[in-house]
Amino acid sequence: MKSEILEILNFSTPLLVSDILMYFSLKAETPLPNIMESAFYFEQAGVGLSTDETYRIFLALKQLTDTQPIHTCRFWGKILGLEMNYIVAEVEFREGEDEEEIEEEDNIEESEADEDEEDELPKSSYKGPQVIPKEDNRTGANKYTYFVCNEPGRPWVSLPSVTPAQIVIARKIKKYFTGRLDAPIRSYPPFPGNESNYLRAQIARISAGTHISPLGFYHFGEEGEEEEEVEGGQDNYEKNPDFEGIRVTELVESLSNWVHHVQHILPQGRCNWFNPIQKSEVGEEEEDEVEEEEVEEKREEPDNIEPEMGPPLLTPISEDLEIQNTPPWTAQLSSNLIPQYAIAFLRSNLWLGAYVFSDGKKFENLYIGWGHKYSPDNYTPPLPPLVQPEYPRGIDIMEIDDPTVDEEQAFQVAQEKALFESEKIEETEEEEDDDDEDEDD
Repeated sequence: MKSEILEILNFSTPLLVSDILMYFSLKAETPLPNIMESAFYFEQAGVGLSTDETYRIFLALKQLTDTQPIHTCRFWGKILGLEMNYIVAEVEFREGEDEEEIEEEDNIEESEADEDEEDELPKSSYKGPQVIPKEDNRTGANKYTYFVCNEPGRPWVSLPSVTPAQIVIARKIKKYFTGRLDAPIRSYPPFPGNESNYLRAQIARISAGTHISPLGFYHFGEEGEEEEEVEGGQDNYEKNPDFEGIRVTELVESLSNWVHHVQHILPQGRCNWFNPIQKSEVGEEEEDEVEEEEVEEKREEPDNIEPEMGPPLLTPISEDLEIQNTPPWTAQLSSNLIPQYAIAFLRSNLWLGAYVFSDGKKFENLYIGWGHKYSPDNYTPPLPPLVQPEYPRGIDIMEIDDPTVDEEQAFQVAQEKALFESEKIEETEEEEDDDDEDEDD
């Protein structure tokens, strides 16, 4: 603080109090990221957006941080769509600010449950498989909140939390985004949600697979390590103040100098495994109401199942699996002519569009793509077309009912009467013509 005050006092021009306050406000921490600096480094590797679009995104992020109680904000990337694109911002709210949304969701669920009780409709005795609950906010796949907008300057929209079922189905389908969050997802197996849920699931999958950092940049805190290890793995990390950096050439030559700093998503659809078979405490009154068949089924179920395990946090990317001899990462320098001033640049071959740079001390992740994972088959059969509507009805194509005997007789009489009248009219016309000829003679 003293050095900063002396730095201000050494200016030759007189400074106002407002100038001094502005100086310290710029020095203070702000959730607004400096994406212009990151864009400069990505541009050296030939990746990124135009300068104008990057600056407009920078102003849009400033608008977001000014209107929301955000602790940290980061430009996640841009997902392309058929009609419109998505600008994605990854944010973390200040402590206690996102609890109101959770309370509102709980109130909505309670009101819906009350309405169901009032209807008193018959309930089925069938019990389906255990529904895997979603992870709480600030944990696992829902660690961060994501805001999206179609263009810089348009209002930001918060994406909903992701559920395990959405991640599991998203791994089995491949759909292009339209740019409309309320657009339905028509696929098989059916996706539980609309495009906003599918977008949130793809963001979680891309983050878990491509967000990496130099080895040693993050480390686990000393407090609470034993508790986290008992629960099945550490999920909290912090910046390492003793990180001195890694040479750029070492970052390119060895992938062991890069680690994943986002938790791996298990096949279950969660980062932290959930045991679907949990014995719930049942009271004596409820035990009497349970049928004998259900009790026998519960006894037949195994008490313990093997939990799903994945690579722990901060695992080197050199352990990533290949897909049919395709390496998961490609590392190179931004320039081979002047390597002493180049930066390390990595590209993901599994999620095309994911990039990361590092100059040895700082790094940044970015994604610009369609939101699709690499597929060795490179083809997904399209869905059959929708069922066509029936041909429109009309008098010309409608079937006519068979007439009754009375209707046929009446129709025949009417035809004979019409025929008799037409013959009578013809006879009168012929007589008139003959009379006219006689008069002429």
